[in-house]
Amino acid sequence: MSTVIAAIFLFLGGAFTLVAGIGIFRMPDVFIRMHASTKVGTLGSGLILGGVAIHFWEPQVVFKVVLVVLFLVLTAPIGAHMIGRAALRIGIKPWGLKSDELSSEPGDKSP
Repeated sequence: MSTVIAAIFLFLGGAFTLVAGIGIFRMPDVFIRMHASTKVGTLGSGLILGGVAIHFWEPQVVFKVVLVVLFLVLTAPIGAHMIGRAALRIGIKPWGLKSDELSSEPGDKSP
């Protein structure tokens, strides 16, 4: 039974990772691509590693999987934030932005 559950986790993780890869190529700008790569990529990697942990089910393997998933969950949002911040600083405008909303300070009433 654990082999079937591990196979389902591996299949779902591969599917989510494939969707993330397609999203990186199909999305219109760096900010949406960043979302596809971090959110879905982290979920896909977590599912694949979960399948590995279920399949082997040894304390050392499970411990390492937990550490890697924790590392991914903690570092992926930080990396995405830094990439998005760098993209804004070099002047890349978010897709669909109609006005210059990002350049004014909060509470600034000047146009």
